[in-house]
Amino acid sequence: MRCLSTSVVALGLMTFSLGVQPAAAQVASPAASAPPPPSSAPPLADQAPGGLSESVVVTVNDDLVSTYDIVQRMRLLIVTAGIQPTDQNLPDIQREAIRSLVDERLEMQELRDQGKTQKFDLVASDEDVDGEIASIARSNNTSATQLLAQLAAQGVGAQTFRDQLRAEISWRGWIRGRYGQRLVIGDDQIKAYQKRLDAEAGKPQYDIGEVFLDASRAGGQTAAEQGAEQLISQLQKGAPFAAVARQFSNSPSAANGGDVGWISTGEMAPEVDRVLESLRPGQLSGPVPVKDGVYIILLKDRRAGGSSTIVRLKQVAVALAPTATPQDVAAAQATLMAIQPKLQGCDNVEAVAAKTPGVVAGDLGEADTKDLAPAFRSVVDTLQPGQVSAPVRTDAGLHLIAVCDRHQGGANQMTRDQIEDRLYGQELSMIAKRQLRDLRNSATIESR
Repeated sequence: MRCLSTSVVALGLMTFSLGVQPAAAQVASPAASAPPPPSSAPPLADQAPGGLSESVVVTVNDDLVSTYDIVQRMRLLIVTAGIQPTDQNLPDIQREAIRSLVDERLEMQELRDQGKTQKFDLVASDEDVDGEIASIARSNNTSATQLLAQLAAQGVGAQTFRDQLRAEISWRGWIRGRYGQRLVIGDDQIKAYQKRLDAEAGKPQYDIGEVFLDASRAGGQTAAEQGAEQLISQLQKGAPFAAVARQFSNSPSAANGGDVGWISTGEMAPEVDRVLESLRPGQLSGPVPVKDGVYIILLKDRRAGGSSTIVRLKQVAVALAPTATPQDVAAAQATLMAIQPKLQGCDNVEAVAAKTPGVVAGDLGEADTKDLAPAFRSVVDTLQPGQVSAPVRTDAGLHLIAVCDRHQGGANQMTRDQIEDRLYGQELSMIAKRQLRDLRNSATIESR
């Protein structure tokens, strides 16, 4: 693959650079929560500016990318990310526009080829794109018609916006459809993740957003650092972080506006950990170079780590009044002691109890051990998952306690389903990234 030239478009974009306002940029960002105010920008012609003709700039296999395509994509990036174009950041915006257009050409080529093989259309329909536009519009408290009109007022053609969405929807749907059903997150993966969470439960935790610029895609580490500087400058001027992340970040979190959620020390690169320690909630980092690129980190919130222990319990019990005779207590104890060897952890509690008259079973759910009744807590603290206690006397009766699960709680507690969903998303993102990398490596891409 030949390197792409980023000097091929002289950019009449500067003819409208002072008219693009960060507030208007929020219209195309699903992460934006407020409707954009009417644009104060002057009307922009929906054509290649500065006298540029629709000449071919890049060929991607047999597909063409023209100057018009690049300028339109640059305008879309500027508007949706809420940034102000300057002499300093235009080269970075141009490079990102070309990169995204090339990637989308490759994705659409692959989808059409796969569709011919499978005799099934893998490209998102007009109705799918309309639905995505309507969803984005709703998230900005506006209508699809108004959203497209606001983009048009900034010189962004409706087809440019639709083409970007069509490629995104189609590629995401194909990756999930082809690999999603075959992708299985095993118990060992979930347990390993939970174990790591438990080990980190006492560490400080950070709620962060990220923009990651991949050095290999930015043209080298120096270019990535310069690009990060430009984006930070725009963020400091009011560009919405989520919108910038969505358009410029090379991390899988870009799809969520850069939202990573709560993490603990050790989950990110050591360079990022050191920066997190020095940030205050609401503060934006400077460029954070790592071995393969550069991060921009937004610290949304921080909190101290928790160290509570969460257990999930079931019980088998015989009801006894506090005034029960020693003979009654002894009879109940004998019944439960006969049942105990038959219990296989929590798996057959209900089935075993149902076969013994006078015995009831119950799911006690999850609880922090410190919130358990003293009699229960003293026993549960000594048990591991799958173990069953000896009979425990309370004012309500006599109980066998089975520990189904035990894990560290605190503020970063995640359920099994949440862990599985996170690992599943990470795996799919890695697959999509590898697929695109392979397409890029095998493609013929030339600049003119």
